[in-house]
Amino acid sequence: MPKAQFEDLLKAGCHFGHLKRKWNPRMAPYIFMEKNGIHLLDLQKTAVKMDESAAALKQIAKSGRKILFVATKKQAKQIVADLVSAVNMPYVVERWPGGMLTNFPTIRKAVKKMSSIDKMMKDTSSWDNLSKREKLQITRQRAKLEKILGSIVDLTRLPAALFIVDVLKEKIAVREAQRLGIPVFAIVDTNSDPNGLDFIIPANDDASESIKLIIGEMCDAIAEGLGERKSEKEKETPDKKDQRPKTKKSSAKVEEDEIEEESDDEVEESEESSEAEVEDKE
Repeated sequence: MPKAQFEDLLKAGCHFGHLKRKWNPRMAPYIFMEKNGIHLLDLQKTAVKMDESAAALKQIAKSGRKILFVATKKQAKQIVADLVSAVNMPYVVERWPGGMLTNFPTIRKAVKKMSSIDKMMKDTSSWDNLSKREKLQITRQRAKLEKILGSIVDLTRLPAALFIVDVLKEKIAVREAQRLGIPVFAIVDTNSDPNGLDFIIPANDDASESIKLIIGEMCDAIAEGLGERKSEKEKETPDKKDQRPKTKKSSAKVEEDEIEEESDDEVEESEESSEAEVEDKE
């Protein structure tokens, strides 16, 4: 697994924090210094935390569970959508639907409704019978559901973990995850509170280059975990195939041995009976 490089973090501007007057004192252990009224983060600690988070996400992906990425801020939307969709993980880049985790069955109903609308639109006989106004209303409803829930269609159960880009902006998502005991991974800036988060990455959560670097690193780890899972499955299937014929052969051999034993017993009995008949005649 590739490790975070200090030079790459520096070029991406991951070390830039917020103004000194906006800082959260709980982020003090991760602040390197203050310059021109701006806090600078310690990139050595950032690199270590990135590697820890990447290793944890890799194990989750390897186990076959889903990681939900949440980034509704403008500069992170497209980056997250492009990188996360490549590893086939769910993400939320529009408004966070309240109760998405705590009221998950209702969200699933909305997703099912979207799929039922798709089936209706494909069925030409029922779709053509609708009026122009009804068609317009249904297509608008479908577009609205697609915008909010389109990226979580494959999320059939609660995610194994959440990855948050901005903790302050996504505070509702963080609260829901904490309430359900779902691990939270987050990019945490100098104005954020790291308490209550399971894995934090102290870095600039506003610069697009910083977000791209960190999300890219996490996605690479997830892809590696998925690759290992696939290779393990491929190894297991040939082993099972090799074992099945062996068991059949062994059972067939057992049957043959039993038949041979039965035939030998019959031959011996027939010989004994013929000998007894000869003795009686004599």
